[in-house]
Amino acid sequence: MSAPVIPPSPTREEYARDYAAALARNGDEAIFERADPIGLFVEWLAEARAHEINDSNAMALATVDEDGLPDCRMVLLKDVDARGFTFYSNRESAKGEQIRLSPRAALLFHWKSLRRQVRVRGPLNEVSAAEADAYFASRARESRIGAWASDQSRPLDSRETLEAAVAREAARFEGTEPPRPPHWIGWRLEPMRIEFWRDRPFRLHDRLRFDRAGDGWARRRLYP
Repeated sequence: MSAPVIPPSPTREEYARDYAAALARNGDEAIFERADPIGLFVEWLAEARAHEINDSNAMALATVDEDGLPDCRMVLLKDVDARGFTFYSNRESAKGEQIRLSPRAALLFHWKSLRRQVRVRGPLNEVSAAEADAYFASRARESRIGAWASDQSRPLDSRETLEAAVAREAARFEGTEPPRPPHWIGWRLEPMRIEFWRDRPFRLHDRLRFDRAGDGWARRRLYP
């Protein structure tokens, strides 16, 4: 088996070629005067939505299992405000069980087209039933039926078994709106630390970190 092809580090000429574009995209020093990380995140997310081909709201969610072993997967951000970052899933899934045992997590947003990333860390709390109901009702009908049909994270013997379960639940809810399953819930990560990273030439990147300080935030610039 041949070795994987790993892209080499950029040459000086390649850095020089991209230098002007990098400055035009990420040269603004004003972000280091920002006091509100949530507002800055919302602006970056809006820019990502205009540039990313797929799922600009995708984020890596890192949790730990009962042995303290880290686990990570991609999920979708569904809301963000001053309270935190919200996502939804199955309480009985592997991630749901890990969150139950250790309700803390880290998030990572990576917007490759913009060469930016945001890291977030903090405790997790369940959203209210009313919030979960409202978001579940906004989903496509087929997705709502799928939430009933899937025993998420459990062994599945074949695709046919899953499709049969979907057909069964579709028949059960024919003519009615599928309600939210009791195991389908949302979590909100309350940020205690948010770090913004943006690409600069020659790996001399910009890093800006916010740490929760009472009702506000302490801001500091970091070495790359």
